[in-house]
Amino acid sequence: MKFYSRRVIKPNDLNPSNVLFGGALLSWIDEEAAIFAGCQMKTHRLVTKLISEINFTSSARSGDVIEFGLCVADVGRTSLTVKCVVRNKATHESIIEIEKMVFVAMSEDGVPEPHGAVVDSAIAA
Repeated sequence: MKFYSRRVIKPNDLNPSNVLFGGALLSWIDEEAAIFAGCQMKTHRLVTKLISEINFTSSARSGDVIEFGLCVADVGRTSLTVKCVVRNKATHESIIEIEKMVFVAMSEDGVPEPHGAVVDSAIAA
C-alpha cells in the first residue's frame, strides 16, 4: 500500500474530547479515495457507491500529521474498489481502516459506464 497524501491535524479538526473528529476524517477519506479512484479509472465523473465497515483503531491530536494509504482491491466493468488505511505519520500507528470503498464511473447522464482503469501491480494491494 502506498501513502499518497498527508494532513496536519488542527484545533478546528477536534471534537469535544480534543481528539480528531471522526466526521472530518471520513470526509477527507472520501475525497482522497475518490481522487485516487478517478485517477485509476481515468475519469472525474464518479460517485461513492459503498463504504464498508469503518474501524477506528486509534485517534489523532492537534499537531499530529496523518497520512492516507490507498490501494486497488478490485476492478469491475464500471466500478473500482479501494482499500484505505489512515495512520499517524510519525508512529505509523493505524487510525482507521476501511476494507472496501466502491466507486462507480458515471456518464454525463448519470448512468454507470465502463471506465478506463488499467491497474498497475504496484498500485494494487
